[in-house]
Amino acid sequence: MILTVSLWAWVAVLAVILVMLAIDLFAHRDAHVVGMREAAVWSGIWVTLGLAFGAIVWWVWGAEFAGQYFAGYLIEKSLAVDNVFVFAIIFSYFAVPREYQHRVLFYGVLGALVFRAVFIAAGSVLIASFAWILYVFGAFLVTTGLRMALHRNETIDPERSVVLRAFRRLIPVTDEYHGQKFLIRQAGRWVATPLLAVLVLVEVTDIIFAVDSIPAIFAVTQQPFLVFTSNAFAILGLRAMYFLLADLMHRFIYLKLGLALVLVWVGIKMLLLEVYKIPTGISLAVVVAILTVAVTASWIRTRPVERPDETLSPTTHLSHD
Repeated sequence: MILTVSLWAWVAVLAVILVMLAIDLFAHRDAHVVGMREAAVWSGIWVTLGLAFGAIVWWVWGAEFAGQYFAGYLIEKSLAVDNVFVFAIIFSYFAVPREYQHRVLFYGVLGALVFRAVFIAAGSVLIASFAWILYVFGAFLVTTGLRMALHRNETIDPERSVVLRAFRRLIPVTDEYHGQKFLIRQAGRWVATPLLAVLVLVEVTDIIFAVDSIPAIFAVTQQPFLVFTSNAFAILGLRAMYFLLADLMHRFIYLKLGLALVLVWVGIKMLLLEVYKIPTGISLAVVVAILTVAVTASWIRTRPVERPDETLSPTTHLSHD
């Protein structure tokens, strides 16, 4: 089936995205530390928006296309958690003050939407011109998933980044932050602040992750409109997700393994297209099951355990089953 989407639908979606970005920017116009409560509220807003759009797809185009949208949304949302791990490492390495982190992530997400739109357009053209490219995507996803599973305990080192070294070689960078500014004038010339170096790394990181996530969404739907919207609505909540989960990353010890299995699953689904087309509902259920098991197992494995010599007191911390 082919999804027929009018130009007005594209315009309406882009308008909603721009309006929400403007609201988000206005709400965070002053530098401040984003607390857990604020992050939870914004996460709820973004998730509600994403689910509401899926309901609109169901109402206008039917359950099958809605299922494809929700599958793409869930895959992108889950893979975005891996971005949160990397962002936390980058912010820690550069000692980015917490009140400046939202500004970096805002422009990072803005750039991510542009780059992903380009990747999705290129992917759609490739699939329309060369149907066999789906098998290349499938093999790539299986290989990437296996590699992620085998190297899931490795961490990145920003200091070894080729991009960072090239940036420092080409652009003079100050040693100190200057508020939320990315560029300042110093001795009559423009120089970058560390915040711009952080933004560049965040953008490059998202481009690298997009290489995995875009083919993964093409595994559940080849409709450009659904690929873009599922990506966009999932990415829009990335900032709030970071502030909500950054301090809990040490608890999700099996999540990377779960994400690896998701990539392998959607890769196999893509490779089997000519043999057996796995229904969207089954594909979505498998992704949900993998992520649920990974998160639950992580939470149970890392829960605080009361030591035997501890006695009950007002300050005793208990684990809860």
